[in-house]
Amino acid sequence: MLKIFDTHAHYDSERFDKDREELLQDLTTNQQVGRIVNIACDEASCRKNLEFVKDYDFMYGSVGFHPDEVGDLNEDLINWMKEEALNEEKIVAVGEIGLDYYWNKEARDIQIYWLEAQLAMATELNLPVVIHSREAAKDTLEVIKANGGANRMMDIHCFSYSVEMAREYLNMGHYLGIGGVVTFNNGKKLKEVVEYMPLDRILLETDAPYLTPVPFRSKRNDSGKIHYVVDEIARLKQISTDEVLEQTWKNACTFYNVEP
Repeated sequence: MLKIFDTHAHYDSERFDKDREELLQDLTTNQQVGRIVNIACDEASCRKNLEFVKDYDFMYGSVGFHPDEVGDLNEDLINWMKEEALNEEKIVAVGEIGLDYYWNKEARDIQIYWLEAQLAMATELNLPVVIHSREAAKDTLEVIKANGGANRMMDIHCFSYSVEMAREYLNMGHYLGIGGVVTFNNGKKLKEVVEYMPLDRILLETDAPYLTPVPFRSKRNDSGKIHYVVDEIARLKQISTDEVLEQTWKNACTFYNVEP
């Protein structure tokens, strides 16, 4: 049976506190989920990922600070993340890092400074990067191009921009994270991107517990609901769901440099 590789989730969220163990067991036993990468956003989630990767064979993790959290970041934490990533082989990425001009929780120049610092960390560690970019298309692309561009493999998580912007990233050899938004009635722009982009550049993601696909949109998301994303990608690409599952598994293993 073909398995799901959820490349971006947040099972450290307090929304899973009541049933985390039971849910993860059910996902991998009964719901076709083979692997999950739990993505860090701050120091607490970095530390939780170090626990998760030891507790669950199917789980990998990242280190990194979300742009909304970089006010808490400093050089000591950068050095700590480097050390932990070097010492734990199941830490497979730096992320999610980037720019968020929607909330503007941190000043834009501070966001850019720490994005560049974390990109440099990823280069030093030789790890791929998970990029968060919200209402910051131009600056995100400029920072990436100025800091290695195609030299560091990247996933543009929860891709939300145009086909033209997708082309910029795809031409650099990067991947686009596709999740629940592709099932939304107002997700026309993302549907156009999926139709346009090659299947071998799609990374399946949930962003659980967020961005739950239709028909569960207002409820908590989890990796089992990614089937609805797979169905919509298959419909848009006019291929079978098995083709989507098989190729996206290969894509995720390539991106995160883990054994197929």
